[in-house]
Amino acid sequence: MAILGSLLKGSIKLSARLQLKKLNPAKLQKKTLSKLLSKACFTQFGEKYGFEEILKLAIYDDSKAYYERFKAIVPVHDYEKMYREWWQKARNGEKNVTWPGRVKHFALSSGTSDAASKFIPITKSMSKAFQKTSIRQIISLGNYPQLPANLYEKGFLMLGGSTDLVQHGEGQLMGDVSGINAKQIPFWFQAYYKPGREIARMRDWEEKLEKIVEEAPAWDIGFLAGVPAWLQIVMERIIERYNLDNIHDVWPNLSVFGHGGVSFEPYKAGFEKLLGRPLVYIDTYLASEGFIAYQNRPDAEGMQLALNSGIFFEFVPFNEQNFDDDGNLIAQPQTLMIDEVEEGTEYALLISTCAGAWRYLIGDTIKFVNKIKAEIVITGRTKHYLSLCGEHLSVENMNKAVELSAAELGISVREFTIAGIKLGNLFGHHWYIGTDDEVDSALLCQKIDGHLHHLNDDYGVERKHALKEIQLTVLPAPIFYGWMEQKGKMGGQHKFPRVLKKNLITDWQNYLRQQGFV
Repeated sequence: MAILGSLLKGSIKLSARLQLKKLNPAKLQKKTLSKLLSKACFTQFGEKYGFEEILKLAIYDDSKAYYERFKAIVPVHDYEKMYREWWQKARNGEKNVTWPGRVKHFALSSGTSDAASKFIPITKSMSKAFQKTSIRQIISLGNYPQLPANLYEKGFLMLGGSTDLVQHGEGQLMGDVSGINAKQIPFWFQAYYKPGREIARMRDWEEKLEKIVEEAPAWDIGFLAGVPAWLQIVMERIIERYNLDNIHDVWPNLSVFGHGGVSFEPYKAGFEKLLGRPLVYIDTYLASEGFIAYQNRPDAEGMQLALNSGIFFEFVPFNEQNFDDDGNLIAQPQTLMIDEVEEGTEYALLISTCAGAWRYLIGDTIKFVNKIKAEIVITGRTKHYLSLCGEHLSVENMNKAVELSAAELGISVREFTIAGIKLGNLFGHHWYIGTDDEVDSALLCQKIDGHLHHLNDDYGVERKHALKEIQLTVLPAPIFYGWMEQKGKMGGQHKFPRVLKKNLITDWQNYLRQQGFV
């Protein structure tokens, strides 16, 4: 037995037990906001909105007066407002804008392929927070007794964006957040990190993929981390190149997959066909704006929020009182602190962070599955849901319906998306399903429609009235990846949008026409 592995496992087990101590989420979050206000007190943003006064309330008043004051005077921001009024100054080189100092790194992010790139600041404090939460996630592996001691000496394959960042202005670097983080990996982790610095620098996805496949037999991988779609492609290429039965033929010690970016459930059946034995799956919620949450114990229903890692959370009930029909937040929404939420209710996330985001709408919707442990699941995006006529169809509903239907028909769905359509005075949905398996599209459509009736009461009601037609087109999975490639969004943190709206529908249909599928 590996001595280093045994020592690591012992210390990780002890640390993991300490992490599972009874939480006091409200106390941790008050402390987090106090630290953020203290650090940003004398920035341009902090001086405009009186952070010093709010901080005094947080330190000397045991009530929630500090939070009431905070939300009364600091406005809610979406990306456009935050960038236009503040972050653009930081991108132009100004210092002390929304966080002390000058921002040297910006993450380029569109969330999905439907928008122009966003420029999200990554401060030194946020880089440290990313690392701190990543280490905590590794430590939480001590809660999984089935993992062998020698696993902690194996390689971590982290499939992210290029570390060859783009220069902007004087001293600023830009790129995918995974590339920024990989570039700053601690020295002690370099020996375990794969694909290594040389391959990680590559910008061309196909070139990077080819090099990973070439080097794969020389690596002893124990951990995988990344977006499921891209890792599945990597494993398929390796298996095909070396004529293997499964990925464990080349990586016998592979034991853990930390997945994120999208729900893993629709991918799971196809993913597991590539394995020789089961893996431990760990759900991860890592965004360009911060490391939000991660699963820290076996059989947990959700992920625990990172409550003391430079992020203060607020929760906006995702309903018609706070959002319009297009998913836009109203000017003064109802917001709640973590001790005011309810399990099972859908909320949009507002975050204030050590990267200088303040009351910032990240765009994701979540619900609490365990309030005591502060555990959540992602349910979708504020703008990625369909409610043409009151059906209120969430991404969570879509994922589950596809997962159940695929299991019943014995197929693997690699990607899918859905578009709303107008039919005179009535409405319809058009599904596009990416699979390489033979399937009856009419039967698959019937299955998905049937499951949505059971998953969503509003959907069932509207199917009897205004939602009259459900269409479904089956496409080869590479068609979806071809559209992503056309947009320069292959690999890294990029993912296909689950809902197509407005110009994206036309763009997608034009692409399918070019490919001969319309």
